[in-house]
Amino acid sequence: MSKVKIINGTTLPNIPWQDRPAGHNLPVWRYTENPIIDRNPIPGIARIFNSSVVPYEDGFIGVFRAEATDGVPFLYLGRSKDGIRWEYENNVIPMVNEKGESAIPFYQYDPRLIKIEDDYYIVWCQDFYGASLGVAKTHDFKHFERLENPFIPFNRNGVLFPRKINGMYKLLSRPSDSGHTPFGDIFISESPDMIYWGKHRHVMGPSGNWWEGMKIGGGANPIETSEGWLLIYHGVCNTCNGYVYTIGGAILDIDEPSKVLYRSKRYLLTPEQWYEERGFVPNVTFPCSTLQDDATGRIALYYGCADSYVGLAFTTVDTLVDYIKENDGAGWNDHDLGRR
Repeated sequence: MSKVKIINGTTLPNIPWQDRPAGHNLPVWRYTENPIIDRNPIPGIARIFNSSVVPYEDGFIGVFRAEATDGVPFLYLGRSKDGIRWEYENNVIPMVNEKGESAIPFYQYDPRLIKIEDDYYIVWCQDFYGASLGVAKTHDFKHFERLENPFIPFNRNGVLFPRKINGMYKLLSRPSDSGHTPFGDIFISESPDMIYWGKHRHVMGPSGNWWEGMKIGGGANPIETSEGWLLIYHGVCNTCNGYVYTIGGAILDIDEPSKVLYRSKRYLLTPEQWYEERGFVPNVTFPCSTLQDDATGRIALYYGCADSYVGLAFTTVDTLVDYIKENDGAGWNDHDLGRR
């Protein structure tokens, strides 16, 4: 039984899991059989990475960033009994607009998948005359309806909260450019209907810590806990050999999530293994999704590796919250409401 409670979660006895290795001193540990998704996973697809997973029926379902052999990324659906071995549908996820007309974007990447009330929502990055966010919803993973794009360009890393807060949907995002974006802060916006978004607030920006000194962005959907919203995000630094993507953690206020309560100055996971350091884009650990079991506090983290693979890692809500609080480096600019 965990001391920190996961709120509004689900009991997930079949969550993927491995115990923490003896002597491991970081709060997150890798699955020993990583990567769980290798190169060329299905015909015509060169790489799957930066993907999102939720419990569904008696197993799991996921929305996967799949880079075709022509280099164009789209979203594919996959199913799994154990959250580790996946079977994929052969075609791009079909999407329609409110008139029932086909509405598949020119390309799609870095999806996040979340259930809110009775619907499942997908948020991804796409072209809307520049890099921007797209949103769709489904209730059965057979019919997918595109919603209005939430923002104008340029924006990436859209991450929804798993429930309304004060009657409003909440969405994290990171304003960007259409290139590799050598800057970036996390902002939060709200909407009454998933169509009109406003009341934008700053959440947090890069820090003086080397691993997140250039830019940061949202990662997995926030987890509601008795200590606040547990946010697993990514931080980026620039080196003489290019960008390095590292995983960090923070805790946001439960009612005003633009306020950061705690923010770890030490990373949770950074590229160290071959599948994280070597690939199409080397030195990337990019968090996109978690599964959590509210009965045990166990958390399974899915993350993209070097833009080539999917990795799996583990932690517990107690371990993560304690680590973030013990290594808190949040400053006054994190604690305020983020409104100027």
